[in-house]
Amino acid sequence: MADTGAHNRRGFLARAAAGASTLLLSGCYDLSEQPWVLNILGEVENLTRRAQRLFAGGHALAPEFTKADIAPTFRANGTLNPGTAEYQRHIATSFRDWRVTVGGLVENPLSLSMDDLRRLPSRTQITRHDCVEGWSCIGEWTGVPLSRILAMARVKPAARYAMFFCADLMGEDEATRYYESLDLLEATHPQTLLAYALNGRALPIENGAPVRLRAERQLGYKMAKYIQRIELTDSLKNARGGKGGYWEDQGYAWYAGI
Repeated sequence: MADTGAHNRRGFLARAAAGASTLLLSGCYDLSEQPWVLNILGEVENLTRRAQRLFAGGHALAPEFTKADIAPTFRANGTLNPGTAEYQRHIATSFRDWRVTVGGLVENPLSLSMDDLRRLPSRTQITRHDCVEGWSCIGEWTGVPLSRILAMARVKPAARYAMFFCADLMGEDEATRYYESLDLLEATHPQTLLAYALNGRALPIENGAPVRLRAERQLGYKMAKYIQRIELTDSLKNARGGKGGYWEDQGYAWYAGI
């Protein structure tokens, strides 16, 4: 016999989550800040993540395409140029002095130049970028698998997340610097890259030059551009608003799997 109590509880949770999502979209921010609503949305997010990994597998690949599918122009979104004096100096020197540092819970901290990254074994993949705004675009990305970088850094057992800190400011001060995060399962996925080339050419500024994250099983806002620092941590609460990313601190879901 079916457990009608459990069925009713699941039905209530689904209806409540749908209602909460509708309220968020319609601008009912007071209610969306209530702990019980946030708890329901968090449970739905966790369920989505567990379901995807259960049925698709932890390292199942995102679809890849052919060169015939590549968009003539890859659409740029978000920050198109960080515009800071520091970034402008990097443009002037063709990013010769740009460094990507890797620290936090690692045995071997790294500081990698763009030449260092290009010398490492690379992966090229043609994938579809899906934006939370509803559009998609296919491009060819080349970069270093993030798993290789993490292996070089020798991540400590206590680490659970990789956090990415970027050159673009979303407001007037340092506290608005863009950042994102992935758990280590997603960070070590074969298609998760530190990408430095798009469609066979150096990454354009509007697409995140000189290096950006590609996490092909995630929505676009997870794929941080202009990466300068990677920090391994045991908790998302260790940075900024404590939600794991700039947009997450504004109310977006941390898990954006597709």
